[in-house]
Amino acid sequence: MSDDHEHPTLPGRLTTVLAWALLLLGLWLWGRALTGVPQGTGGPATGDAFALGPVDPALLPRAAEPLGDALPRRVDIPRLGVRAPVVSRGLDAQGAVDPPPFDQPGVVGWYGAGTKPGARGAALLVGHVDTTTRPAVFYKLSTLQPGSTVRVVRSDGKVAAFTVDDVRVLPRVGFDAHQAYGPHRAGRAELRLITCGGTFDRASHSYTANVVVSAYLTGTTR
Repeated sequence: MSDDHEHPTLPGRLTTVLAWALLLLGLWLWGRALTGVPQGTGGPATGDAFALGPVDPALLPRAAEPLGDALPRRVDIPRLGVRAPVVSRGLDAQGAVDPPPFDQPGVVGWYGAGTKPGARGAALLVGHVDTTTRPAVFYKLSTLQPGSTVRVVRSDGKVAAFTVDDVRVLPRVGFDAHQAYGPHRAGRAELRLITCGGTFDRASHSYTANVVVSAYLTGTTR
């Protein structure tokens, strides 16, 4: 009997690796692109480049077992007063994650072809930092600290509770997409919250950094 289902063929493994590499490239391009404000607009600074980095795991809750697949409906960040609907997003023409439209500053985008929040792996949520007239959903994202809670309401009626364990504002010069967006620990259900950071550079019409908040699943309620 063939064991192809248990041991993928080499071409299958290469396809998986290539797909992941293309996604990381797209995320890197998204990180370099203007996602916070339209071209020519000078938005407020969202924090200098820094890295709080990971906290001692002994000070944080234990990771919970990953959940099954279910679509994200809403993301709540109590510390920031965020309570935002989540919509599925794909990739744009350049292969970068396409954030929500500028006329929906209070909406969070989820990379729908990737991991679902609460399932094993790293799920990606992206949002704008501001618009031409006001702050957007992830304006205060860089102020989160390890230990903060992020909740994702799912289509199966479960609320996946994540604990922040890493907060970074990463300069776009020398940006490492795999370090920023790849899983931090195998077997966990993880979450990445991503927006623009640093200061707005008028010359390049983009922000100078990316805010990347990492969290992992620590509980589930209904």
